Amino acid sequence: MRARIASLILLAGLVLPIWVRSPQLPEPEGNGLALARQRLPDGGRLARDLGPLHLEGAWQLTGARAGGYSALVPVGDGQLLAISDGGMWLHLDMRTGAPFRHAYDKVGLATRSNEKQDRDVESAFRDPRSGAIWLGMEGVNAIVRTDAQLHEEQRVQPAAMRDWAVNSGPEAMTRLLDGRFLVLRETPTPGTGGRLHEAVLFAGDPVEGGKARRLQFAGPRNFSAVDAATLPDGRVLVLMRRLVWPAPLTFAGRIVIADPHDIAQGETWTSQEVAVLASDMPLDNFEGMAVREGAQGGVEIWLISDDNFMRHWQRTLLWKLSVDPAQLPGRDTSKHIR
Repeated sequence: MRARIASLILLAGLVLPIWVRSPQLPEPEGNGLALARQRLPDGGRLARDLGPLHLEGAWQLTGARAGGYSALVPVGDGQLLAISDGGMWLHLDMRTGAPFRHAYDKVGLATRSNEKQDRDVESAFRDPRSGAIWLGMEGVNAIVRTDAQLHEEQRVQPAAMRDWAVNSGPEAMTRLLDGRFLVLRETPTPGTGGRLHEAVLFAGDPVEGGKARRLQFAGPRNFSAVDAATLPDGRVLVLMRRLVWPAPLTFAGRIVIADPHDIAQGETWTSQEVAVLASDMPLDNFEGMAVREGAQGGVEIWLISDDNFMRHWQRTLLWKLSVDPAQLPGRDTSKHIR
């Protein structure tokens, strides 16, 4: 993503181990990170594009540790783990009424290389019971499993992902309720009208040899699939992103929903639009999404943006959304994206 944006800018003339084992977090360093709440449009304006989703809050992260986050997973109540495409992790305590706290360190990948493609984490899933984390690695098209302290245990480079381009790899990944793993390729397949994305469905843990099955996923036209998360009812939310204009950098986003029960051999897996992320909202290059159960049967949806380490032109933003799952689009196939 960073390489593509940089090219467009030039064309436009612009030159935690502790958190898993214990709810106690290390004290933040004074110069590490700051959190600033963003102003939101009025509720009526938001409702027109966000539909059933409610934007509870938006914040900007600033400081030396604030950049490059492409993956996001929930960790305990009101806490999040963001992982960067430089192989760093950031643990955020966003509990309501609690002081903002964070912890930060390097992912314990087996490679000693500091080359971006060898540390480029773009997607993640965390098992809430064991704390194990699976990482989707772009550039090498690998899936890495770590222990609860983010130390690499094992990795695999699936044959089904081998031909994915260096800058168009496993950008979105989630585990379904039945234990299968779903991985989506970032960019649409050429010749499909900008809608169809290659995807792989693993029968079980990919690093343990889960059998891979290829399929195609249909999203909105000319949008990249940048993250996925499984809802408590088993359906999957997919975060989509598109670069609209390079100078100044302007992005658009979509959140769509798809039901794994609709996956059928030889057929395109379709989705329905849930929300539009529009430019008059506090918006940037959203690439990470985390879902957790909220209060009274609701669901929390958290988003984080990747500033591509270009802080003069981009921001690291964090959104908290909420939704009643009963208000999400159902299975009316007339509204499916094909």
